[in-house]
Amino acid sequence: MQLHEELGPKNTTISAVAERAGVQRLTVYRHFPDETALFQACTSHWLTLNPPPNPDGWARIEGGVARCRAALMALYGYFRTTRSMWRVAYRDVEQVPALQGPMAEIAAYLSSVADGLAEPFGASKPPPHEIAVTLRHAVQFASWASLADQGLTDDEAADLVCAWLNGLNTTKGNLRRGARARRGPLHA
Repeated sequence: MQLHEELGPKNTTISAVAERAGVQRLTVYRHFPDETALFQACTSHWLTLNPPPNPDGWARIEGGVARCRAALMALYGYFRTTRSMWRVAYRDVEQVPALQGPMAEIAAYLSSVADGLAEPFGASKPPPHEIAVTLRHAVQFASWASLADQGLTDDEAADLVCAWLNGLNTTKGNLRRGARARRGPLHA
């Protein structure tokens, strides 16, 4: 698990695992017959030590923007404390087939979080597409990392997303009218 975080999953060899553990490679293979078993064990242990935020913590908050801010503060704090592992996991996921299953589970979790955050914006109908897209973007590690790399604190990043949501609520009609004007009368 530590090697995955330090070197990245792609660069972690069974030899390095054996060396770190102070055992022979054969011992590692006895416990983990293949890379998938090793990744499942490491991922399970790491997530036990670093569980993602539980949506129950913000699900009861009234109002879409207030709920969103609470969720983003929880997610962004989590991303900040677990940043080094997520950076290498996202970097290596395409090259390490054994990592793709666990990362798909994280993607499903984040999608579920975004869907839950979108619900208050929909009232009796589905939420506006722009709001759903904004929320799906905002809950991603890459989105948080980009904002953090540009110097935003977690509070500032969450406030920015909330400003986007507030802007979408108030300017949705203006956005659509502007798009039709840019396309011209034949495409409206």
